[in-house]
Amino acid sequence: MMYAVSKLREELLVELELGIRSIEGLLKKVEAKDWTYRPAENMRSLQELARHIVSIPEVDLNLWQEKDQKMIQNLEAKYESMESSEEWIKAMKEGFHLFKTYMQSLSDEDFLTKKTKPFYLEEGETQAHWLVEEVSHLFHHRGQFFNYLKQLGYDINMFDLYV
Repeated sequence: MMYAVSKLREELLVELELGIRSIEGLLKKVEAKDWTYRPAENMRSLQELARHIVSIPEVDLNLWQEKDQKMIQNLEAKYESMESSEEWIKAMKEGFHLFKTYMQSLSDEDFLTKKTKPFYLEEGETQAHWLVEEVSHLFHHRGQFFNYLKQLGYDINMFDLYV
């Protein structure tokens, strides 16, 4: 049974790493003139979306580790101050490394049963839940980013998502 837990955790981390790699590839395709693109007034600009996406591994890790609201706001501000794709990619990879190291450091029992609660929730969730949440969060925004680039006419397709 515990082998299955470790195997599933590793599969989710491999999928998350695929998301990180494909986002890196998409970020590298964006031309400077397009960062201000906003599909609708009530949506993020391409640059705002990029900053959010690259912050996900580190910010979410700190949420799952029950850091306070001020700490989270400081982390988000760090990402808001970054200006270039190169900075974003480097920070995203560093955040992913921290996230992966944390998830791999958990015993199978802690992965399945240890509950933590971000400051904004009433109830906590298990670390296994947070890993699934991480994958879905990252891939949700990767899909948005992909669609923004499609709307801008970039020559991209599904193969850009599975590199």
